[in-house]
Amino acid sequence: MNRSSNDRWLHRFAVFTAAATFCLIWVGGLVTSHGAGMAVPDWPTTYGYNMFFFPFSKWVGGIFYEHSHRLVASGVGLLTVILAVWLWLKEERRWLRWLGVIALAAVVLQGVLGGLRVTQMKDVLGVFHATLAQLFFGLMIAIALFTSRWWQADRPKMSVYAADGLRYLFATVTGLILFQLTLGATMRHQHAGLAIPDFPSAYGKVWPAMDADSVACYNQARGEVTATNPITGFQIGLQMAHRIAALLILLSVAWAAGAARRFAPQSALSRVSGVWLVLIFAQAALGAATIWTGKAADIATAHVAVGALSLVTGVVLCLMAARLSNYRASATVSARSVMDAPRQTAGANV
Repeated sequence: MNRSSNDRWLHRFAVFTAAATFCLIWVGGLVTSHGAGMAVPDWPTTYGYNMFFFPFSKWVGGIFYEHSHRLVASGVGLLTVILAVWLWLKEERRWLRWLGVIALAAVVLQGVLGGLRVTQMKDVLGVFHATLAQLFFGLMIAIALFTSRWWQADRPKMSVYAADGLRYLFATVTGLILFQLTLGATMRHQHAGLAIPDFPSAYGKVWPAMDADSVACYNQARGEVTATNPITGFQIGLQMAHRIAALLILLSVAWAAGAARRFAPQSALSRVSGVWLVLIFAQAALGAATIWTGKAADIATAHVAVGALSLVTGVVLCLMAARLSNYRASATVSARSVMDAPRQTAGANV
């Protein structure tokens, strides 16, 4: 069996699987945005039917979103199985073969969590399900990068003068984005997306009152206007933490993009970090629009999707910076070996 680290079709298939994963996250966002998470109360069947043979005439209302989510998830699962097998049979890098196995285990776990969210009716499982989806997307993007020509090139086609510290900066900011996405998932599954109905103020203040009497007043006003479910002080605090984290991320990504531009001008690292900053601005605008529109489903879903893109862009930057750093270290060792060779030869002659 011939193995290779340069299979163009394997790379293309990895990219396709990553794109399908993004579509799955988008459809999952539609499910929660439309409140359709429990539109189908059984699992793995759909109203007693095998999910692949559920009559199309019954795809109505929230069932359409939830059942579509299940079918797309099944498709991503199948693609992941194919990718894992392909990597195991054809990829010569052992660590990458095992990364495919990890991806397969992750997609199985993701499916089980989604099913338990339905059968157990626990919101906390929904938070884990949403967070694992983001991590799985990042893993798919990483595999696509690892199988690319750029990653496998002897000399990366970009400037190698990026400071080693950039990878730690990128990793820290990416971790903050993952934390933010987890906060967002908690808000969505706690039904706290509109716990504070105004922006940039919060109930007309910089920081809203969160005592029991104030929360009771908020709930009275909400009930009179929209007849929505009551909120708690915890949900208000969660919303404020989400806003603070969003501001920190915006400032941090701007700082990281500026650092990349200084240390690696005109490089792919600088260009990708510029795209990262654009995504973060778009994410912030969509977050504000979600509140201003009363959590319009399409806008809220776009907010989730752009958040996922922001996370994986950070993952790509971390890996690119690490690749450059490793290349520089290898180049330094090679240069020292060349310089020491004449000395060793001279010593042997003596």
